[in-house]
Formats: sequence, structure tokens, C-alpha cells
Amino acid sequence: MSIELEAPISVQPNSIVSKRISSDDGHKTKEEKTLDFDDLLVQAGEFGRYQLYLFIATMPYYVYGVFVYFTQMFLTEVPSQHWCWIPELENLTATERRSLAIPPDDHARFGYSHCISYVANWSDVLRTGDKPNPSWETAKCQNGWEFDTSEIPYPTISTELGWVCDRRSYQASAQAIFFFGSVFGGFLIGWVADRFGRIPAIVASNVIGCVGGIASIFVHDFTEFAICRFFMGMSYDNTMMMAYLLVLEYIAPKYRTLIANLSFAVFYSLAAIALPWIALACGHWKITSVATSLPLILALSAPLLLLESPRWLLTKGRVDDAVNKVLHLGKVNRKDIPSKMIQKFKEDFSNKKNTEKGNMYEILKNPVLRKMFVLICVEYMCCVIVFDALVRSLGMLDFDFFVSFSVVSATEFPSILILAFVMDWVGRRWLICSMSAISFVFCILIAFVGSGTGAVVCAVVARFAINMSYNTAIQWGAELFPTSVRGSALSAIHILGYIATMVSPYIVYLEVYVTWLPMVLSGLIGFLSAVIALTLPETARKDMPQTFEDAEVLANSQRFFELPTFAKKEIKGHEGQDNCSFEP
Repeated sequence: MSIELEAPISVQPNSIVSKRISSDDGHKTKEEKTLDFDDLLVQAGEFGRYQLYLFIATMPYYVYGVFVYFTQMFLTEVPSQHWCWIPELENLTATERRSLAIPPDDHARFGYSHCISYVANWSDVLRTGDKPNPSWETAKCQNGWEFDTSEIPYPTISTELGWVCDRRSYQASAQAIFFFGSVFGGFLIGWVADRFGRIPAIVASNVIGCVGGIASIFVHDFTEFAICRFFMGMSYDNTMMMAYLLVLEYIAPKYRTLIANLSFAVFYSLAAIALPWIALACGHWKITSVATSLPLILALSAPLLLLESPRWLLTKGRVDDAVNKVLHLGKVNRKDIPSKMIQKFKEDFSNKKNTEKGNMYEILKNPVLRKMFVLICVEYMCCVIVFDALVRSLGMLDFDFFVSFSVVSATEFPSILILAFVMDWVGRRWLICSMSAISFVFCILIAFVGSGTGAVVCAVVARFAINMSYNTAIQWGAELFPTSVRGSALSAIHILGYIATMVSPYIVYLEVYVTWLPMVLSGLIGFLSAVIALTLPETARKDMPQTFEDAEVLANSQRFFELPTFAKKEIKGHEGQDNCSFEP
């Protein structure tokens, strides 16, 4: 995240600035509207062939985001049924071995101990046919563990290295280290995005993820694996968020919500549904790691396939480069941008740009923007904790792990598809409030239902609702801050989200002590998300701010019960170019 970047700010999109223009004879005047970048986008085609191309071209990055985020679950998951391995009993069936050598435990999940076994002369026991006796001596597992392969039918790093019992927290710790790496990567990639552009940030984040994932297959212990997860975490979720930001900055406000969310609905959800079956097809955690990491290297082709964000170019004062990108956009969309319009935009940009600093310090110094920044950070942190806890609690539901992952992940598609059509109608504020409240209710219900089909149904509803809150929060954060710091602000929001998700693996881990506690805590955090959403300004049907002044006006011009569907439309591109006519 850049905190020292200074950049000129482009013309304000929310303000229609009028000036008096004298005619040649000096007898009359007329009102003329100041042009901003969104006016050029509308003229170049609000949604045409190039936006469709961009929509498809960024598809791989949503797939990469799924791979980076979720793959560790399939690398480290441990079958819930496991017990001490007794080599002397290898000729018996698994059930016979467990019945003979493993003491019962009424407090354990399946009624037998996972971490201790009887100590006996097993050759004598087999010869005499003795039955287990509670008076027999017990000891911790001496020869590793035996796992029920009907749950996870391939070796994972946890089963190979015995990350159970005294080491059962290793999975949660590895995930926390992953998110710690995300914090560092968020600062680094955010800084790259605002200093060098969106395209270099896309390349850097994906290459780092590729290296971290491939290196994972060579590890021999937890420390080595944790280091690899740290580097893998550096790439999350910038692998897809920088591509998402690029799309967001090429789409006119009229179609911004629809297109941005359709990318998640189609690409992200389909990749999440497919991932469990990719892991099953690979048949080994090392092959899975390679299969989900190697494709990230294809991001090296991004400079050849994608254009740099013209909005970012404008923050650097590179108005000619930005105009060239828009002209290319218009050419692909078969739209002509009048030369007089281009010239006027350059003049207005030159007149309106200022020396306002574009860095995070300015957000923190401004009371209004600071408050808005803190609230959206807390909102996003709540959403990601509930989202991540629901993902990682699937093993607690006593249902097929791979099927339940795909079924719950399938909620991504309808939830985000609905979101794409209703977000501008309902608005960000009330949508998150209602969906987070629903997630709160069904997380609590999971705690009472316990396990089985009923718990899966509740998990599906809770996940459906939090999907909508989570994805709304992602777009909301991008829409609240001016262009010059949008990449850094978005990275800062996500960095705090990473810090929050360091907690979620340990929330799920609390199931070891109190089975209902993880879902109750998750539900309460969802309730907090619903409350926080009501304190933030609505951005639906409004242009994204270009300057700090725009953002401040946005924050101060809100009504508590405002619903976008009943409000006066503020998006340009719906009514044409009022008071502004150009001839080629």
C-alpha cells in the first residue's frame, strides 16, 4: 500500500461545473458543462466489444483467486476419523484394529480416542484372542495414525506428517501465516498498483503465488510449509482484485455493478465448485499444489492482453496516454469520440487538476474520510471473518467434504448474480444490513442443529447471505475513495481483512473445546456487520469520486433512509450529454 504517493487528481465526476462562455460578439453567454473521464467512457461505448473482451480476458484471474484462497483446505484437510496405527495388527481390518487397540472415549467425536492406544503384546493378544480391557495400559500414538480414506481418499500433507492430536492446530496456524503473508503482500502489491499501474500489480501478485505454490511440494516439515504459505498469501487476493479493479475502472457507472459482479458470479463460483473435483482427480496433495499454482505464471501475458487503467494514468498526469486508451476503446467498440470533445477534456483536466496529495495520510488526516475509512474496514473485516469461518467449518457438518464444499460454493453464482441486478436498486447499505442479519440467524441455527443435512442447509443459506454482503463490501470499498488512492485504500481495506481472517481458523478450531461456539461467534460477528453497514454512505447510482473533495461530498450528502431506487439518478450516461454538444 502506498502511503507516500503524490499525484495530480483528475476532474471531478460528481460535480457538473458550469462556466460562462462569452460569444464572439459579446452579447450572449451559454452554460457549458465541464467534462470528466466518465463522459469520455460513455462516448467510447458504455458497454461494447472491448468491455466484453475485458470481461472474458480477466476470467483466469478469478480462477487464480479461488486456487490461491481455497487450495490449502485440500492440501491439509484431515479425515475426522483417525486413530493410532498399530503395525502388528496390519493383517486385521481397519474396524478390527480400531476395536481391539483403541480405547473408547465418550467425549470424543466418534466415541473412541484419536490420540492414544492400548499398550499390549499384540502377538500374544492375537494368539490368545484376548478382548480389550479398560485396565490395560495406554500411551500416545507411537507409530503414527491410521485415517479413514473414505472421507479424504488421497494423501494430504497433514496425514503424511501427522498433523493431528498435539499438532492439530498446525492447519489453523498455516492458514493464519497465509493471511499474515497477505498483509505484507497487500502493502507491496498496493504500492505497485498505485506507483507502477494495475498491470504490473497483476503480474507481480500472480508470479509470487506461482512460486509459493510450486515450492510447497518440496517441504518436509511445518516450518517450511509455513514459509511457502506466507509467500502464497502475499499473492492473495491481489491475483484477482487488481484485475477486478481494472475492469471497474474501464466500465461506465451505468454498467459498473452488473459487469463487476457478473465476473465473480460466473468465473469465481464455477472455479470454486470445480476445485474439490480437481483435487480428487489429482489424487495427491503435491499434484494438487502444482495443478493450482502453475497456471498463475500465465499472468506474464497480461501486458500483451490488457490495457493499463486510464483512470490511473490520469492520476499520474499522463492525460495523453489516458486519452489514447479511450480512443482505442472507442475504436474497438466502433464509436467515434469527437476531436473537440477530446480537446475540451484535456483543457478541463488541465484547469481542474490540482496539487492535492494522493496518499493514505490525507485520508487519515481528514475527519470525514477517516471515519468512512475506519467503518468500511470494520465492515469488510466482519464479512470476511464470517465468510472464511463458514468455509472452514464444512468439516464439522458430518457430510461428504467434497460435495458439501461444491454445494456451498454453488451459492456464489446465484447470490452474486442476484447481487448484480439488485445492488443498485436496494443500495449497498441496506443490502449488507439485511444479508448479514440473515447470515447471523442461520449461523446460530447451525449451532443448534449440529450436523447432517439440516446443518448443511443452514450453512448454504448463511453462505448465500454472507456471499452477498462480502461481495457488496468489496465493491463498496472501491467506490468510496478517490482515484489517486483507490488502489492503496482498497489494499488497506483488504489488508485489515487479512488480519481479521487470521482469527477465523482459530474460531473454527474452538470446536475442539465447545462444538457450538464457532458458529455462535460467527453469527454475532455477522450481526455486527449488519449494524456497521447502516453507518456508511450510499454509493449506488453515483460516480466514483475522483478527488478528495468528491469523496467528502459523497460522505456528507447522505440520508439514513435513502433507497437508490427512489432517489434521483446521479449516474451520467443515462440522459446523454446535457448542455454539451460536439461535432467530429
